[in-house]
Amino acid sequence: MISASEKRQLLNREPCFEDITNSLRATGSQPKGIINEARDVVAIARKFADEVVRPHALALDLKITQDHDYLPWEFVQQANEWGFYTLFIPRIFGGQGYNISTVGFFVEEIASVCLAMGNLIGVHYLGYIKLIASWNMKMINRLSREVVAGEKSKKPCLLSLAMTEPNAGTDSQNSEFMNTGNLGCHARKVDGGYSISGTKIFISCGHLSTWHLVHAYTDLDRAAENTVMLAVKTGTKGFSFGRTEKKMGQQGSIASELIFNDCFVPTGDVCVENEQTNRLSRSIKETNAQIFAYIWSTSRAAGVGYMGVAAARGAFEKALGFASVQKVDGTLLINQEWCQGLLARMYINVAVARTACSEGTQACAMHGLWRILNIKPIYYLIRYTPAPVLDMIFNRLCERPFMTWLFRKLCFNHQKNEEIDRIDGWGSLAKVAGTDAAITNCHMALELMGQAGLRHDQGMEKILRDAKLLQIYEGTNEINRINVFKRLIARSCDQAVAFSPSNI
Repeated sequence: MISASEKRQLLNREPCFEDITNSLRATGSQPKGIINEARDVVAIARKFADEVVRPHALALDLKITQDHDYLPWEFVQQANEWGFYTLFIPRIFGGQGYNISTVGFFVEEIASVCLAMGNLIGVHYLGYIKLIASWNMKMINRLSREVVAGEKSKKPCLLSLAMTEPNAGTDSQNSEFMNTGNLGCHARKVDGGYSISGTKIFISCGHLSTWHLVHAYTDLDRAAENTVMLAVKTGTKGFSFGRTEKKMGQQGSIASELIFNDCFVPTGDVCVENEQTNRLSRSIKETNAQIFAYIWSTSRAAGVGYMGVAAARGAFEKALGFASVQKVDGTLLINQEWCQGLLARMYINVAVARTACSEGTQACAMHGLWRILNIKPIYYLIRYTPAPVLDMIFNRLCERPFMTWLFRKLCFNHQKNEEIDRIDGWGSLAKVAGTDAAITNCHMALELMGQAGLRHDQGMEKILRDAKLLQIYEGTNEINRINVFKRLIARSCDQAVAFSPSNI
């Protein structure tokens, strides 16, 4: 027999049991209702993909290529009418309340037909994830209900995440990069709030969004210890849009330049600042890093990773469709052994990448951003309480400062360091697995289709252009591989140092 202490020691040995059993452990700990929610969102997404996305994907790609100033408002309006911008907003904040664990399945269905159109929906939730990561309950409730109001009034209210800067890309949001002096979006404390100046670039759907969740820094030389998260509304004095960024792919999902020139943000629109986090159990720098881990783990696993799965699947489906009708020497390609083997490899790439993203998502579900909403009594209480009752209770409660204090204590203080490592490491792993599978399958599809695959009307070259961008979203794949090393490997090697000043 093995003693309890020996068992713990054996299970904590690398690879740690907790790190390699996310889905297994989630099976018992997560509410079973999430499975039916996943079925619902997949069915809804497939119907939308068939009726709205598939008929217009290639035309939208061409339209943006020919008219650089075109903004795809028609598609945003349709997504809003279908209720997609409130689909994953919790019911306590007025949304439809589908579990965030199911968002990856939803994204895959739409993005497998058109990555750009999938991104037009997905990046709204990227902004929303950043908002939730602040655990400012008053702000979360207010902006959530503005999105809901925008759905009802047929005037879409989208959120954007604004981090990337001209001299410091998304990679700089890893805490190791934040004190390198490359950040330039400065926040100056003034009476009643902050005045911010600087530029954010490559902000997905910036021109289409109502609210922008902005990271700025009160000390640009020591940004990791002096970060402030602000919500800036389109139309605010001192805030303007610059150019729309030209991209090689995902033409339908525009990227924007945001310009702040002494833009005043009132205290009521400050999501999180040092004065609000200096009483938590971790240091200010550690708490800022924890917030980024909340954001990136969710975005990489349930967002970009699944978009990579979608691109890999889209390439596979194009290749499969081509092989099903194309003949060589009188025989369909699909009946030739070499082609069957190639298609099988492509299918395996999709399945393996999807499994990695599912593991990363389940790690987040148990230890990350929406863990508290997945506790079974809370999940079922929220699910079955009538919406008017939830509105009456939570609208009032969220106005109370103690709600923000309570949720920050629960979510920041009660998250263990090994859980931060797990969600952040698996987020990077899923992102790399998904996006690498996308590029691999695109190349294999073009190998099978030959010159026909380069024709725009076939849609295959579009998938490759779209997929290339995924490898730089949420940090380049090189950075994410080092993050996997840092979070899941280096801890077992005392001599290992990741993101050291000598190798940044």
